Amino acid sequence: MLPLLTAQQIRDADAYTIKHEPITSVDLMERAAKAFTSYFIQQYPERTKPVAIYCGTGNNGGDGLAIAQLLHFSGYYGVTVKIARFSDKVSDDFEVNFKSLQQTGISISELKSTGDLPQENSDIIIDALLGSGLNKPLTGDYKKLVEFLNGLEKTIVSVDVPTGFFTDGEVKTDAVTIKAELVITFQQPKINFLLPESASAIKRWQAVDIGIDDDFTLSLNSPYQFVEESDIRKMLKSRHRFSNKGTYGHALLIAGQDKTMGAALLCSSASAYAGSGLTTVCVPESGLTAINTYMPELMAIIRKGTKLPEIDWKQFTAIGIGPGLGKDEHALAVLKDVLTNYKKPVVIDADALNLLAAHKILWKKIPTGTILTPHMKEFDRLFGDHENWQQRIKTGIEKARELEVNILLKNDYTIIFTPDGKVYFNSTSNQAMATGGMGDVLTGIITSLVAQKYSPEEACIIGAYIHGKAGDELALPDYKNVIMPAELAKQLPITMAGLLKQKTGASISRPFL
Repeated sequence: MLPLLTAQQIRDADAYTIKHEPITSVDLMERAAKAFTSYFIQQYPERTKPVAIYCGTGNNGGDGLAIAQLLHFSGYYGVTVKIARFSDKVSDDFEVNFKSLQQTGISISELKSTGDLPQENSDIIIDALLGSGLNKPLTGDYKKLVEFLNGLEKTIVSVDVPTGFFTDGEVKTDAVTIKAELVITFQQPKINFLLPESASAIKRWQAVDIGIDDDFTLSLNSPYQFVEESDIRKMLKSRHRFSNKGTYGHALLIAGQDKTMGAALLCSSASAYAGSGLTTVCVPESGLTAINTYMPELMAIIRKGTKLPEIDWKQFTAIGIGPGLGKDEHALAVLKDVLTNYKKPVVIDADALNLLAAHKILWKKIPTGTILTPHMKEFDRLFGDHENWQQRIKTGIEKARELEVNILLKNDYTIIFTPDGKVYFNSTSNQAMATGGMGDVLTGIITSLVAQKYSPEEACIIGAYIHGKAGDELALPDYKNVIMPAELAKQLPITMAGLLKQKTGASISRPFL
């Protein structure tokens, strides 16, 4: 796992590296600038396009000055530097790099105010105005300059963080920030990069290694972790000889009504494709033909009218409930029956979550280790309204501990909260997966993994990752605009086989369409 750090922890890690490597702060800045420049050149190799670098007078601006020199010496034509001197505050490392820059012949201009901003003719703007230390909204000249740069509609690449964007803590919906095409950030993504509030400020990001001390970073024991492919390879279990269907568990999915049988088909087929030795689906009698036609490998328990289904609870190593189940009195009775009779962790999704939200008394019956899989609106129905995603993170941590459950909050970077206070951010998935039924597939995958004796925490982490990874494999090579959930379910055995081929491997960055 890649630890995710707060702004203060990032400063502490920088200071520790400087002291114990040892390395001077200006040399660490140079190392960061080289890492930025290397990736920038990969993305924007055309050296004849003019590049303007806007720098503040702190360390983010110092990074920008060092980057300007590296691009100049790499053959970029027409590199210019604009320094925003809106106060007398100047960092020592900025001053060192400013003196070095003056020896290069690079064009330098200074902005004392935003009263009369010069025309900007460069094709690419590098934003090195303000970095991760920002803790209040932009005002005055910085706000006006950022609005001016956004209004140019140029390609903007930010150094470490878009100016005005908070790396952690609550992000105000009306905050003025640079709108970056690309953010090349140092060492690891910032926590708020992984939340929906980042969408207006960051189109895509890439983390580059600048050699911050890994042992110290790990010693900070950050509760926030970014899941990488190498983690999943270590967690996945290979099948072995002399095993049989009983070895890999028996999953039961309770899902579907007459008009929502698709949800039952998707979650149960996903369970089978994810490797459950046996999968049974509990559906209305009207759905039996659909089940047998769609996937004959599935078994069925029939729900007849308002009568509770007859379930031999001890048969099943995992139960998932909710997709397409409905919210009527019969659905409520079925959910109560499950929570009364099944004492192992249950995977609760969709309509079952809405029933929980409406009938709080049911919380007392939920087994320890249960997995809740809400999307944003379901999360707020369960736990109350929230103004932003940082508030949801706080609530997720508190409720996972209080209720001793795992909460998987669906998101572009799905967030998993565990009873011990950990917060895992998934690193796979793409916008082509934004279609009805994808959550049903995820429920089936997670239920299947629990049936195969993965712990609830492991099932959440692996399930979210392989769900998104299968989607990436289907969508990214051909830049598909949309992929169907049933197609993704069928991809799962291929995705899992690919991950199991190697038990170790380098981490990868988040792909984008």
